[in-house]
Amino acid sequence: MLAVFLQASAPQQLNPWQLVIGASPVVQLVMLILVFMMVMCLYIIGAKLIRLKQVTDQSRGFLELFWAAEKSRAWNAKSMNEIHGQSTKYDRSPISTVFRAGYRELARMSRSGRTTRADVENVERALRRAQSAELTRLESKVSFLATTASTAPFIGLFGTVWGVMNSFIAIHGEKSAGLDVVAPGIAEALIATALGLAAAIPAVMAYNYFVRRIRVVDSETSAFASDYLNIIRRHLLAE
Repeated sequence: MLAVFLQASAPQQLNPWQLVIGASPVVQLVMLILVFMMVMCLYIIGAKLIRLKQVTDQSRGFLELFWAAEKSRAWNAKSMNEIHGQSTKYDRSPISTVFRAGYRELARMSRSGRTTRADVENVERALRRAQSAELTRLESKVSFLATTASTAPFIGLFGTVWGVMNSFIAIHGEKSAGLDVVAPGIAEALIATALGLAAAIPAVMAYNYFVRRIRVVDSETSAFASDYLNIIRRHLLAE
């Protein structure tokens, strides 16, 4: 009898999963949105980490190939053709892509017979277009991290407010302010808050990290484009 009495009088344990299932439709929708944002952020973070690792490794490899020709002082059409042929192995590198864009413009100018110093501007425009396209490609989907970082806490806060409101409605309906009345609504509200923070914190950290890494890659690509133009002026274009 004593065991039965103690079991009946023991407070009912609140299970987070049961709270989610039993939450109001609005709070469930908020949680679903936040879980979706969290999963998308994790996917973007993983994909960008892999992409930036490939960019770093392949750019390093292509630069070693490119500057080996500079050290050998063997700059001519043949050496450019050899570098272009090997550059396809570094297709993930923005620097390699910029080089190929400049090479194509040089080849077009060579066929037209207009390889003069004034045509450097055409090559420079081709390099800028390629660099801009590569920057846009690297920045794709990163804006979703910024959106999640700035909106997820407020979406979670909306779920929190709604859950607290349901608790006050329950208090009014039951004419009681006991824990068994207010606890479920408060608990589901706090779950929405936790999900909002869980989505926002990794998103803002990853966004700042990726912006910094992408800025470094863009700076390196811009420096290469300038060096490439200088080499063209010195070695490959007619006076």
